[in-house]
Amino acid sequence: MYIRKKAGLSLVFIFILSLFLVAGCDGVISEQDVVGESLPKENFDLDSIDGKLAVHFIDVGQADSILVQLPNGENSLIDGGNRGDGDLIIDYIKNLNIRKIDYLIGTHPHEDHIGGLPNIVKNFEIGKIYLPKKSANTKIYKSLLTEIKKKGLKVTTGKGGIDILKRENLVYSILAPNSKEYDETNEYSIVNKLTYKNNSFIFTGDAEKESENEMLKLGYDLKSDVLKVGHHGGKTSTNKEFLKKVDPKYAIISSEKDNSYGHPHKEVLNRLNNRNIKLYRTDKMGTIVVTSDGNNLEFNKAPETNKETKKADSINIKGNTKETKKYIGNKNSKVYHSPSCGSLPNKENQILLKSEQEAKEQGFRPHKICVE
Repeated sequence: MYIRKKAGLSLVFIFILSLFLVAGCDGVISEQDVVGESLPKENFDLDSIDGKLAVHFIDVGQADSILVQLPNGENSLIDGGNRGDGDLIIDYIKNLNIRKIDYLIGTHPHEDHIGGLPNIVKNFEIGKIYLPKKSANTKIYKSLLTEIKKKGLKVTTGKGGIDILKRENLVYSILAPNSKEYDETNEYSIVNKLTYKNNSFIFTGDAEKESENEMLKLGYDLKSDVLKVGHHGGKTSTNKEFLKKVDPKYAIISSEKDNSYGHPHKEVLNRLNNRNIKLYRTDKMGTIVVTSDGNNLEFNKAPETNKETKKADSINIKGNTKETKKYIGNKNSKVYHSPSCGSLPNKENQILLKSEQEAKEQGFRPHKICVE
């Protein structure tokens, strides 16, 4: 008699539990769904975080897209450029043999940051997705939510104080936004800090003065080696006090040559120059790749000071001088790359080409990202 009663109670418990699970899997998506902290992979070994970190500031014109290859084998994508940049970013990532984006971050719902994300969600396995608690009544934003829902994924609300990833030598955290409401959409931008051993990066999206001041008041550790300059070098971002606190050795500006906004603004360039910060610009250099072993940083391009930039522009205008470059071709794909490209083929598939003319004569076509 006791055995039957116990079995009956067990069946009731299982039935109730199954109803709870079904109710929790309705697939409804909104930017308010929060998943909680990320958990370590199975059998994850803290000592295995000893590889190389690579950060790719992809040239997407007047937009942002940053691919982060973490030293633990995971990958993160911060923003997806404009709507038309989706295929370019997808090709770039796939050329690196990446099939999964473990942490996808849309800093804020402007088209030049989330435009390519719907296609990216569609084309890759996605782990966690972070968006700020700021919606937009735009087709591209609705398209992004639709693609997220189709895959049965949910959104974690990105806000200051969240750790995306926290290990002994590797911390990937969110520093902003820190308020529930702002007057400007840019201020909702998710700001990330990435620390690998003794090297660190800050990625600011389009965060402006109000968000920067909040981070200062909250006492976040902002000190970083590399600063992705806010709002494509706009003068309302990267203010003096914030820049002083970050105190970077290097700065990256993502913008388009001769853009209609006048980015980067001379005020920001002066602030960087006054602190002797080495500057890298996608509008001048194309895609910029930074690698780190946790102690040393290496760049695929040489830095360019404001003075050197003006001098180079003057030479090009006066003499119409074009430097002769060597290129590396891929024997299989028949694509040729700049020697500093982050997507070079394996050595056995490489062929040295002395000029663009030679490349074209041999039937090679330019790589979409590294060859200007």
